[in-house]
Amino acid sequence: MISFGLILKYLKTATLVSIFGAISVIALIFYLAQNLPSLDQLENYDPDLITRIYSADGEILDELFFEKRIFVSLDQIPNNMKNAVIASEDRRFYSHWGIDSKSILRAIVINIINLGYEQGFSSLTQQVARTLYDTIGFKKTITRKIKEIITAIQIERTYTKNEILEMYLNNVHFGHGTYGVQVAAKRYFKKDVSLLTLGESAMLVGILPAPARFSPITHPERAHYKRNVVLRVMRDEKFINKDMFLEARAIERESITINQAKGVAPYFTEYVRRTMEKEDDRLGVNIYRDGLKIYTTLDSRAQRVAEESLVKVIKQNQEKLNKRLFNNEEEFSQLAYLGIFPEDTVKMMMRGDSALYKELRNKLLVQGAMVALDPNSGAILAMVGGRPDYHDQYNRAVQAQRQPGSVFKPIVYTAAIDNGYPVTKQLLNQPLVLRVLDSNGEWEKWMPRNYDGSTSGLTSLREGIRKSVNLIAVRVVKELVPASEVKSTAKRMGITTDIRAVDAIALGTSEVYLLDMVNAYSAFSNRGLLNQPFGITRVEDRYGNVIKEYFPIQEEVLREESAYVMTSMLQTVLDKGTGGSARWKYNFYHPAGGKTGTTQNWTDAWFVGFSKQIAAGVWMGVDDPRVSLGEGQDGSRAALPAWASFMSAAHDTLGFKRQKFQRPDGVVDFTICSTSKDRPTNLCSVETEIFIKGTEPSQICKVHRMN
Repeated sequence: MISFGLILKYLKTATLVSIFGAISVIALIFYLAQNLPSLDQLENYDPDLITRIYSADGEILDELFFEKRIFVSLDQIPNNMKNAVIASEDRRFYSHWGIDSKSILRAIVINIINLGYEQGFSSLTQQVARTLYDTIGFKKTITRKIKEIITAIQIERTYTKNEILEMYLNNVHFGHGTYGVQVAAKRYFKKDVSLLTLGESAMLVGILPAPARFSPITHPERAHYKRNVVLRVMRDEKFINKDMFLEARAIERESITINQAKGVAPYFTEYVRRTMEKEDDRLGVNIYRDGLKIYTTLDSRAQRVAEESLVKVIKQNQEKLNKRLFNNEEEFSQLAYLGIFPEDTVKMMMRGDSALYKELRNKLLVQGAMVALDPNSGAILAMVGGRPDYHDQYNRAVQAQRQPGSVFKPIVYTAAIDNGYPVTKQLLNQPLVLRVLDSNGEWEKWMPRNYDGSTSGLTSLREGIRKSVNLIAVRVVKELVPASEVKSTAKRMGITTDIRAVDAIALGTSEVYLLDMVNAYSAFSNRGLLNQPFGITRVEDRYGNVIKEYFPIQEEVLREESAYVMTSMLQTVLDKGTGGSARWKYNFYHPAGGKTGTTQNWTDAWFVGFSKQIAAGVWMGVDDPRVSLGEGQDGSRAALPAWASFMSAAHDTLGFKRQKFQRPDGVVDFTICSTSKDRPTNLCSVETEIFIKGTEPSQICKVHRMN
């Protein structure tokens, strides 16, 4: 017989064990709670949201995010979506206090029977806790579950049931980088969440248990099966009636969007992203989390015209390159000699015989870039940094440094004009020998030649630029303004790369950025005023408050008179010179100026030009500068067609009228002898030329003087 004392002893022991156990549990809970969200964190829930980049005409260009999420209020979400979630994920959601004890007991029994983790027991509130607060973690451990339960109870004490459901629906992962029901509705069905049908709501909810496994994109059969499971549960829980169930289940396939449309202007939006990353700390924002609205200068209409114009010409240039390589064994040998790849490999990749050669084929892709600016403000209207049909991360409009060739000549002539030389200044179009430094720093002789090998007599500055005469440009540097002066002019006009102050500067041998060249030309159109190029106008937070506004930054870099004279000279290039096909072939008849550019061995082809409303430039070439576009593929053939097509279409699309360049008071007309460019006699054949006041010819023509 058990004595009373023994019973008392057991009771004391049991009590002590219970007390110790309780203290241990309390201590464990206290320990785990140390790393859990504070009450302040719970009460000030601030979800990550998508930052959107907008064009000047209101189109969404791109979105920036870590987790793609767009917040919507609960009243915007259809009842079928809310009911599908509750029926499938947490049937007693509105009756429990953060955890569902019945679900927990059922899961424990099932897991014990199966000797493993077969069934979870997370309520919607627990899932919210796990999703929103990363200190809880996602590992399937008892510790994590305790943390999850503690946080869920705190959430239930902080928020209403509807607020918790709203948080859940805005944060749950639906696969393919989508978070929240609004983004999921847009991703899979291309519609607002408020427009979801019963079947579409059920399919989205069916994704939740395993987004990868039940993706309607990669596993449509599984997604369809899960949709029907959700519909059946909704019927059983009396959220829908039998007729609604049968009608929704009868739809064999929901209409799913498989491929997402590529964002507009990907090279430009990447340019904006890089710009904003530099601003993050200064503005106190995170572009990937804060749901900002970034408004830009880009016009989506001009952008589409730019891409269409560029891709057409790129394809034409690619066809010419491919044809040349196939029919020229010497070219093949040269490519092999340069160490790019052997002849047989070239043949195989150009034919596209195997996907294995895709990476190699890309090395022979003709690339192109285009930038269009508003010359009056510096606002970027369009930007294409590479093949529009083959987007990569390398933006050739702002990252590639390439030799500009004759596109640089207007800066050379500008230095002369700005130093008081008139457009009638004549130089000898004859060969000359110069001393230059080679790549090893040794002096060597250099004899520049004209593009076509021709020579002639005295040639005016206007005629020199009209025909793009190399020897005249070189003589400007040798006889009128030194290379150091040209370099200084280039820097003043916005060229940011290292320009070497050597005689070869006249022919554009120093590498430049396309954006810089276009901006430099814009100063001609803008009366000598240069704007810093910019792509962002303002940044707003998620509530619409303006964080930062951007305005044009402008400075005078040329005399207004010099800018006008250069504009007139570059108009001659379009009207009567190397850029003439822009007029007669591509029907661009707005008042405008421009210049072709070609580098040695036809490696780079350029055209840069401007009207009063748009300054634009085009570069064509292969990323590897050792690969030539081919003989004869100069600026007028390989680059000008894209520029002219764009300018013609852009002016029409944007509704720009023909607008003349306004002559300043300091520029006057003066009658001169058409031969000597001096004051005419009665025997002279005359023409009218423009002069900056004070530079008019004072000498009487000696060619036609009276004896």
